[in-house]
Amino acid sequence: MKPIIGVTPDFNAGDRKEWGGREPTYFLRARYIRAIEELGGIPLVLPLVAAPTARRRLLQQLDGLLLTGSGPDLPPSLYGERQRYPFGVVSERRASFELDMVHLAGQAEIPLLGICGGMQTMNVACGGSLFQDIASQVAKPLQHRQSTPATNLSHAVTVAPGSLLRRIVRSRSMQVNSSHHQSVKVVAPSLMASALAPDGIVEAIESPAHAFFLGIQWHPEFLFERHPLHRRLFKAFLRAASRRATR
Repeated sequence: MKPIIGVTPDFNAGDRKEWGGREPTYFLRARYIRAIEELGGIPLVLPLVAAPTARRRLLQQLDGLLLTGSGPDLPPSLYGERQRYPFGVVSERRASFELDMVHLAGQAEIPLLGICGGMQTMNVACGGSLFQDIASQVAKPLQHRQSTPATNLSHAVTVAPGSLLRRIVRSRSMQVNSSHHQSVKVVAPSLMASALAPDGIVEAIESPAHAFFLGIQWHPEFLFERHPLHRRLFKAFLRAASRRATR
């Protein structure tokens, strides 16, 4: 049985010229949908509904949840900080929806995969914090916003032994792409760091208390067609969702 995977879109509330201008607009890069569909899932783009009952009803129809990346950042107030740098922030509607869905998916044991901003949302939802800008706050960081296309690999990450991520990729290290200026600062108490970049930046987090609750900082949707380790990430996520579907 093919699992149904809910995929979160971005949302322009009417203040971003590049996506709908003044007209409130949902949008989503097709690469996320393609990865899920081509590897055996049924992708379902989710509306960012506000009512708690509607969110729970939506989740009941899903076998897995994919939190996608986002250009804007989570408001620092969500992790107890004032905004220190002039970067755009994600819409309140999207932030509220995704933060709540992290909690609901965890409670319902629904497999959850967070990519880039999705990983950051998972960490904040569970009580962690973020570096608001790596280049400004970390001494001697790598270039985490690569200048080459995201289909190219950028740097290595070290994968923690005994982690879900290690069991999936079956390797102590892997090459990833990199397209972010924020990252996890303090890992949430219920989570663990399962991959690190050479400069110490957290590149993956997961929950030891859940069967599949994984966030990664890179973008495997650009890489899965040519790189087996990144294909394994999606395949493992879909297998976990398939097991839920059969139940």
